[in-house]
Amino acid sequence: MTLTSTNRPGMADEHPAVPILDISEYHDPATKDRFVESLRDACHHVGFLYLTGHGVDHDLSTRVTDVSREFFSRPESVKREIAMVNSPHFRGYTPVGGEMTGGRADVREEIDLGPERPVSHDTDRPWRRLQGPNQWPTSVPDFEPTMTQWGDQMDRLGRTLLDALAEGLEIDVDHFRNWVTPDPETTIKAIRYPAPAADQKPQGVGTHRDFGLLTFVLQDAVGGLQVERANEHYLDIPHLPGSFVVNLGEMLQVATHGYYKATVHRVVSPPAGIERFSTIYFFNPRLDATLNPVELPEHLAAGARGGASDDPSNPILDTYGDNILKVRLRAHPDVAERHHRDLLQSSIR
Repeated sequence: MTLTSTNRPGMADEHPAVPILDISEYHDPATKDRFVESLRDACHHVGFLYLTGHGVDHDLSTRVTDVSREFFSRPESVKREIAMVNSPHFRGYTPVGGEMTGGRADVREEIDLGPERPVSHDTDRPWRRLQGPNQWPTSVPDFEPTMTQWGDQMDRLGRTLLDALAEGLEIDVDHFRNWVTPDPETTIKAIRYPAPAADQKPQGVGTHRDFGLLTFVLQDAVGGLQVERANEHYLDIPHLPGSFVVNLGEMLQVATHGYYKATVHRVVSPPAGIERFSTIYFFNPRLDATLNPVELPEHLAAGARGGASDDPSNPILDTYGDNILKVRLRAHPDVAERHHRDLLQSSIR
């Protein structure tokens, strides 16, 4: 496994493959500036990195994987007791083939979790429909407390990294903090990729960019995550023990005029006879947050690419709630048809 780090003295590679950054350096005055610069370079050139030294309890992350495996080992009938199609808030279990990326079914099963909030009856802002309770699997009693505790630790990590990203742009950290204050719209997604047959090459997850701010991936050693580098060439992102894989979302790309990069990536299905597990933490803005653009200093603005979507059928909307609702309606057509039929022909989609 070849990994390249940008935060080690003497490194000369301006465009590293997958940088490895130790965020504990951010808390040390002697190394903070070096970390901030390395993070800025990684997010400008690559949009993906490994994050170590993050302080999230290793045993807790192990339990996250364990409870996920336990849930996915349950009979299909038990898992479907918390089927997402029963939730207008897009929470709960999605069976294999139940989520779409790029118009094709992904070959994975998953459970989606979000902030526990009261149901909103605001009819003027459709994205308020995303607020509501989770569906927790009672068949795995440790699932809810484990995921809740892990989410609390990941929230702190997300806020710290967002501050460091603001400092890298030489702007007031409150510019980014205001997007997630008081509470970000987070999502935890626990995933199982089933073992394919020898003659199958299914789509684990199709090519896409994430749509929020920051994505943290806790992956096992099987592999399958790939990032596009150039000309549709994909680079493997193998497992690095003790780390999270981090990538940036489109909302951060737009707000920084493309200086920070939301990179296309995908997941290929595991080898024949082997299943893969991962748990993802999406750290995103408040639903009502409008991401006011950053005023970059002149020496950074010269390197900004422009952040608008290059897909006219998939514009990036300014208000995060509108953006995520658009994505959810496309990704989960069964939920959209059952609970949000009135939105299917509207401009939100």
